[in-house]
Amino acid sequence: MRAPEFWSDAGGAGRWLAPLALLHGAASRCRRRWTTPWRAPVPVICVGNLVAGGAGKTPVALALGLLLRESGHDLHYLSRGHGGRLRGPVLVDSAHHDARDVGDEAFLLAEIAPCWIARDRVAGARAAIVAGARIIVMDDGFQNPSLAKDLSLLVIDGGYGFGNGLVMPAGPLRETRQDGLARSDAVVLMEPDTCGVAQALGQSAPPILAARLVPLPSAQRFSGRKVLAFAGIGRPEKFFAFLEDLGCILVGRHGFDDHHCYRDDEIFQLVEAAHAANAVPVTTAKDYARLNLDSRAMVEVAGAALEWRNPAQIETLLARLLDA
Repeated sequence: MRAPEFWSDAGGAGRWLAPLALLHGAASRCRRRWTTPWRAPVPVICVGNLVAGGAGKTPVALALGLLLRESGHDLHYLSRGHGGRLRGPVLVDSAHHDARDVGDEAFLLAEIAPCWIARDRVAGARAAIVAGARIIVMDDGFQNPSLAKDLSLLVIDGGYGFGNGLVMPAGPLRETRQDGLARSDAVVLMEPDTCGVAQALGQSAPPILAARLVPLPSAQRFSGRKVLAFAGIGRPEKFFAFLEDLGCILVGRHGFDDHHCYRDDEIFQLVEAAHAANAVPVTTAKDYARLNLDSRAMVEVAGAALEWRNPAQIETLLARLLDA
């Protein structure tokens, strides 16, 4: 799914869908009110967002996993496995699963720590604990009330903000901004903050942790080169801007729907177009995870990692949680 254009517009179609947005918001509040969450015997950290897709949850979850792993903690990831066919609970195994089974994000998470796919978050958490998890990091699930969270981080893209500020289907919000912020322990603001998110949140907001995506050393090889970029993520334009900031010369920009399942002929066409322009076909790590082996051999990946502006802030939050 690609976000409708009117989700970024304060007027237009969003106004006509506002009554449906009120119903959606009311249904979410009722679900939380009438659900008794299960509290796990180990800390549960949730990385969520307010808007539909593309905020940067998975990079934040990966960064948290690296911090916890380097500190010697036995963490397991818990994901819904969006885009995959398996309902779980199932432990991701790259030797037996592909993105059609467990989704693309799960493969990235499984490179850091064991990753469980489960539509039923409680069942997934129980399976992870039986398998030895001493900390659970949820990639998404902020709006799911079935599993109690001990630390909730709300990721907001400073380049998109809250869109038109309306709840789905009138806008991109999964719930009202007030409801989401009230349940979050901190906001991870993905810079640059071109939408003025920090100012819009105001003094009453949870602590704001600033972060940004920086190129991995392996991505530096594309600087100054001609690149044909393609991406099937929440907002492909973020990847195109990332490549331009890296110093790439973009000869083509091809955006697809989030979690797009590429056909062989689509990849062949992209590769041929790149070669015709004497360029390199480049995509994201998430997209690369959805390609078959033959397609992977023909394209390159420009990887990125999350960098905290003030690492001490997130380290303090984690220390307080684990000490408690």
